[in-house]
Amino acid sequence: MNEKEQYIALINEIIQKQSLILGPQIAVLKARGVSGITVTDEGKVTDISVDPAEALQQLIDHYVELSGQIVRNAMDSVFAKYPSINLKK
Repeated sequence: MNEKEQYIALINEIIQKQSLILGPQIAVLKARGVSGITVTDEGKVTDISVDPAEALQQLIDHYVELSGQIVRNAMDSVFAKYPSINLKK
């Protein structure tokens, strides 16, 4: 899996996890608010047309704005699967 594919997989998992927390409509709406990410109605990322690290950071920022530290805590297990991807803190 190349780097872009890893970011897509990670972002898909984050959207899935947030769908459980926030509901699928809100999770997808927030993901679509990130410029450069193409998201289907089902919450799957089909493309990232910008720097994937920037897109990931923007996505997390959007979710954190909505529900704060709960989002960060919920994502720890997801990030553990992608040790080569570092998130700016």
